[in-house]
Amino acid sequence: MFNRNRCLRRVAAIASISSLVTGCGLLSPGSPDDEGPIVVGTTSSPSTLDPAASWDSSWELFRNIYQTLLSYPVGASTPQPDAAESCEFSDTSNQVFRCELREGLKFSDGSALDAQAVKYSIDRIRKINVNGGPAGLLGSLERVQAPNEREVVFYLNKPDATFPFVLATPAMSIVDPESYPADALRENSGIVGSGPYSLKSYEEGKEARLVRNDRYQGFAERKNSAVTVRYFQESAKMVKALRDKEIDLTYRGLSAGDVIEFQGRVSKEEEIQLIEGSGTDISYLVFNPKDPWAGKKKVRQAIAQIVDRAAIAHKVYRDTVDPLYSMVPKGLTGHTTGFFDDYGEPSVAKAREILTDAGITEPVPLTLWYTTDRYGSETRLEFKELERQLEASKLFDITLKSRPWKTYVEGYQKGEYPVFGRGWFPDFPDADNFIAPFVGKQNALGTPYEANKITNDLLPSSRRESDRANVVRQFEEAQEILVDDARLLPLWQGRQYVAASREVGGAERSLDPSTIMMLWQLSRKTSW
Repeated sequence: MFNRNRCLRRVAAIASISSLVTGCGLLSPGSPDDEGPIVVGTTSSPSTLDPAASWDSSWELFRNIYQTLLSYPVGASTPQPDAAESCEFSDTSNQVFRCELREGLKFSDGSALDAQAVKYSIDRIRKINVNGGPAGLLGSLERVQAPNEREVVFYLNKPDATFPFVLATPAMSIVDPESYPADALRENSGIVGSGPYSLKSYEEGKEARLVRNDRYQGFAERKNSAVTVRYFQESAKMVKALRDKEIDLTYRGLSAGDVIEFQGRVSKEEEIQLIEGSGTDISYLVFNPKDPWAGKKKVRQAIAQIVDRAAIAHKVYRDTVDPLYSMVPKGLTGHTTGFFDDYGEPSVAKAREILTDAGITEPVPLTLWYTTDRYGSETRLEFKELERQLEASKLFDITLKSRPWKTYVEGYQKGEYPVFGRGWFPDFPDADNFIAPFVGKQNALGTPYEANKITNDLLPSSRRESDRANVVRQFEEAQEILVDDARLLPLWQGRQYVAASREVGGAERSLDPSTIMMLWQLSRKTSW
């Protein structure tokens, strides 16, 4: 429908299909109501329950509880109607996008979901305008109209072929106008949505209990009646819970050591399967331009010259991630190796020359910040390795500091950190989403980055093109600017790993193109 041809990379199980057969019984999906909720463990907990505030891991919960006009059925790489019955650009310039809602939609509390609720939800995001929030995704939106109960029309201020992908992000979740204030974030702890599940209970940082929403109308075919998501601070505790059968599978947060161990185990030793898939998630450093040292371009370039990505990937992550030399990951149109092309192999001598030419002859004092509980246990080791590399050069005096994710986000949005680490799980699988969120006065990092050539020329030019294979030039040029500025320093590209009990099926089909888990795909297996 949107003429963007990119195959969804299939997630492949390391365990063979034959190993999923036990004894002389054949395994088959059980009834959704058979044996209680499926329990998922993750180190990725929400920072908020309100879509208007979130451009982060909160989306993983939102996808399953709220509903969007468009979303991704299993196997789809382009958005398809969910709350909508149909959506399409109604003009030739990709500036008017119309959706017709399914008939008789309701929120989980029984109130009607109509076109006015959709308009209200989108307008609300822009009105509240949280710093670092999802309003940054709506830069091309001029206005929203609801001509009747089932029709929503989006008028764009410039052509934007990526707009359907934006509408498919959980940030554009539809909320009940009676439950969510128009000009402030919701303070209550519950959720009123229209997605496949309702939120039965929620304990921040610990657990979310989801139950089937009987009022849901959409494409999701639920293979279970309830899912509980448990949030862990440490990978080791999550894996122990899996082995102790306290949880059924893990999602995000497996340590490299756990992955290596699961890969090496003989299937008979442990009733756990490891599912591996390609990933487009990335890890990178962000430099605060207002910091007296990180704000200096030559300091950033010297760091880019020293950092040894291959050492981080090998020593810290044991080759379960790949070194990354551009913000756009491998596998997407527009990927380059810009940082390697410009800087080559790590070199202290070249870094010293960069600093000396700028008149900097004393070690540069810098504080590097990281989060303790978002990206897995290796984050601390990764930053210790960065500290080691930079201090070994004798050119930098590094201090490491950390915070839990929720307060960490608040800190970087307030501009408190000179240099900080971030990960990025894509909103949608397009190079645009690895550049646009990080540039402009308002962006996902809460750290303004005014790159006018990118925001005013290259991105608008690329968005006029429906065939994304034709936008390589714009993204290559944009990345040349990013490399020269060195405001963002890519480190590595991840892979997706899910460890699951062999009694659970569907995990290999559960990740959408943004690697968000579609919990409705999970099921228990029973033997005949």
